[in-house]
Amino acid sequence: MTPAPTWQRRRRAVLRDALGVGVATGAYGLSFGAIGVAAGLTLAQTCATSVLIFTGGSQFALVGVLAAGGATVPASVAAVLLGARNALYGLRLSVLLRLRGLPRVVGAQLVIDESTAMALAHADDDRARRLAFWSTGLAVFVLWNLATLGGALAGQSLGDPRALGLDAAVPAAFLALLWPRLTDRATRAVAAAAALGALLLVPVTPAGVPVMAAALVAVVAGALWRDALLGRSREAAA
Repeated sequence: MTPAPTWQRRRRAVLRDALGVGVATGAYGLSFGAIGVAAGLTLAQTCATSVLIFTGGSQFALVGVLAAGGATVPASVAAVLLGARNALYGLRLSVLLRLRGLPRVVGAQLVIDESTAMALAHADDDRARRLAFWSTGLAVFVLWNLATLGGALAGQSLGDPRALGLDAAVPAAFLALLWPRLTDRATRAVAAAAALGALLLVPVTPAGVPVMAAALVAVVAGALWRDALLGRSREAAA
């Protein structure tokens, strides 16, 4: 039998994985920074978005709507809808991490896909779970924001990023974030339905509305899926 890893070895492994996730995820921040200024945000606004919102999908949705000529309200609604999943992550992590006071407030800002996945991957050990959450969340936060600043500065130095076609990177980057998540028929069907609905609305609605409609399709599908799973669980328990 393979001996159980010591805490020191497990700690090094967690920190190594957290740094790797931080570097890989933070690299997207370069794209977001450049795209943010291309969409019309100032350097300060672009950086503030990464600090305050700090969820890649929502940020790309926000600048995507703005780049398409949408108003602030539909852009914000689209970002909120896509970021709603973090609230569900928070409910799960609140039970696992049991944070209180200021750590709970700071930890809430670090609840993202990557920190949640790392914490759940070490659900068998309380110390490893907490270390995975904090190290991953902080690594992604720091590197994402540094990359956002670098990308925004680079975007500004290009003059008009739209002239170089940089605004086309908004949907490309968003698709790059979405594509790895389409792992089964259900998620692919939801994505196809959302895309079809958005395409049908593009010619007849203001900019931003198609994005909100696509997000609503995903929210409704998720709610129906959850209800179906709960129903099956009750039947199995009975």
